[in-house]
Amino acid sequence: MAALAPPVAAIRVAVRQALRGVRGHVLVACSGGADSLALAAATAFVAPRAGLVTVDHGLQPGSAERAAAVASWARDAGLAPVEVATVEVSGRPGGPEAAAREARYEALLDAAARHGAAAVLLGHTRDDQAETVLLALARGAGPRGLAGMPARRDAGGVALLRPLLDVSREDTRKACAALGLSPWEDPHNADPSFARSRVRHGALPALVAALGPGVVGNLARTATLLADDTAALDSLATAALASARAPDGSLSVPALAELPRALRTRVLHAWARELGARPAALSHRHVAALDALVTAWRGQGPTHLPGGIEVSRSGDHLLAPPPS
Repeated sequence: MAALAPPVAAIRVAVRQALRGVRGHVLVACSGGADSLALAAATAFVAPRAGLVTVDHGLQPGSAERAAAVASWARDAGLAPVEVATVEVSGRPGGPEAAAREARYEALLDAAARHGAAAVLLGHTRDDQAETVLLALARGAGPRGLAGMPARRDAGGVALLRPLLDVSREDTRKACAALGLSPWEDPHNADPSFARSRVRHGALPALVAALGPGVVGNLARTATLLADDTAALDSLATAALASARAPDGSLSVPALAELPRALRTRVLHAWARELGARPAALSHRHVAALDALVTAWRGQGPTHLPGGIEVSRSGDHLLAPPPS
């Protein structure tokens, strides 16, 4: 019997670890690229109750045929149920990448709900995580953005799992080769009009050339460390928000003022989301304006948050209308 290729073994181990504690059916999101194809093959081997969803964004000629080919392979691999989810990307807010991502996650969560899946597995790798950190740095993101993609996120009662965040993109290609799989190369991944593509083919290789191959793993490790710190601060912020909240829903300015700035701004960010501000539209500028009502108030008027929300200060309280 031929020895199992190390990349195949590593991906199977990663999937087993990710599925610890998960009870019930799971689905794999698979585009047909090397990352998600290697993940799907490993899940078919590891998980006795696993299905697959491939999303057709309809953005390229032949996308329906490619989705059908992925679905056919998945059925032959023993995955069930297998579904092709066709989505509409145009007309959504944000750029094309954000619109496609939003449509994709909606389709995945809808499929999970219909099939009663406990989790959806996503094929993001260590290289994807490093790219995410670099993009966050370029945006001037804080620790939450630099924490990158979480290994697990719960959405609507479904666990979104990323088993491959410690696996390199090169190893997923090697795993596919060892298994005789022919992954699809998405031309969008090489399109310089997309920021992630420019990072993937320009910025990150330049860093590797300048600093050595360890930079990819180090960037991904930075995300893990910051994710731990962010989770701890978020827990403290949840408790601080509860302590600062008055019976009428307003926030006590003295209670906020005594918090360290890193904690206070998290409290204000969480409160703004409670009020109905969309996370994607809520920026550092909005939170800084809220913080000024606490620490630099000179009688200025209300702060305007995304969604038409106004927050004002009256005496020792921050006030806002109830969420619509």
